[in-house]
Amino acid sequence: MSEKLSIVLFSGTVDKLMAASIIASGAAAMQKEVTIFATFYGLFALRKGDWKQNRRISKDFEDYGAQFLQVLEAKKAPNWLETIQSAMDIGNVKVKACGLTMDLLSIKLEDLEPIVSEIVGVAHFIEEASDGQIIFL
Repeated sequence: MSEKLSIVLFSGTVDKLMAASIIASGAAAMQKEVTIFATFYGLFALRKGDWKQNRRISKDFEDYGAQFLQVLEAKKAPNWLETIQSAMDIGNVKVKACGLTMDLLSIKLEDLEPIVSEIVGVAHFIEEASDGQIIFL
């Protein structure tokens, strides 16, 4: 059995999305089983095409936001979506959407980027995450 890493993606800001994608990529390279559980604002960020316009930065770090985004562009760093896609190519990485959030916000699976493989409930996520590490972003 491989080690598990589960990421609760609650935030939809670029800084948190980048962190989640980089952590997922590193864990995939280490042959860990990775699940990203997107809920609330993290789910908003996964709507088709949202990544193209999303320039939001967490309130705690908004003073550095413009500089952070400029550095990413200047260095031609892959965006968070590309990084998650690369992580999926490297190893066992799955992105799952929170069913409750989907229902509350009237979002359908076809509204989301194709990296999202399924809609699950929180109980499913917790059961799947058991015996592993959980990170909340």
